[in-house]
Amino acid sequence: MIWTADLAYVVGLTTTDGSLSKDGRHIDFTSKDKELIKSFAKILKLKNRIGSKYRGEDHSNFCYRIQFGDVDFYRWLLKIGLTTNKSKILGPLKIPREYLADFLRGHFDGDGYTSSFYDSKWKNSYRLYTSFMSASLSHIKWLRDTINDAWNIEGKINPHNGAYYLRFAKRKSITLLKNLYYKSNIPCLDRKRSKIEKALGIIYRHAGMLESVDRLS
Repeated sequence: MIWTADLAYVVGLTTTDGSLSKDGRHIDFTSKDKELIKSFAKILKLKNRIGSKYRGEDHSNFCYRIQFGDVDFYRWLLKIGLTTNKSKILGPLKIPREYLADFLRGHFDGDGYTSSFYDSKWKNSYRLYTSFMSASLSHIKWLRDTINDAWNIEGKINPHNGAYYLRFAKRKSITLLKNLYYKSNIPCLDRKRSKIEKALGIIYRHAGMLESVDRLS
């Protein structure tokens, strides 16, 4: 496989919401966002049918899914560090530095989120946090160190309900997000990008910045 920005994004999605079957051939990608399923399929040029399933302990969480078989792609994913039953044992991945932003954007679209709000203690103080999640402490530590090495921004890791969250506060969050969304025409989940752009617009207006108040790039 030859690395590209779009492929790195797919690797990020696969890392969070994908799974490798034990047969050495099949790959499954599952998401509640059909937009992500379509982007995943488009990048990999898949013609497979998009199905659906319910997941969670009570099987109440409806999701879309796509399954396909590709021995070469499967083996390549193993070489860069993905595994079967990866949730709690996933470690570092071999991601080229030039495609790190694309990989992280896929990772973020799969299992990341932002939270933004006015601080009740300080007038006109608007908070923005960006978080990544993983059930593997080894993997979340690798994410923290890799992001810090790339952009000199260190996030904090917190455990919660059997998972680990890597969180970046306001200024670090802005730096991170501007690196992830480095131009307009890149694959991403539209609803998350729109939420981020709205939050940045509020922050910039409070700071008296008139330029680029509603765009990441």
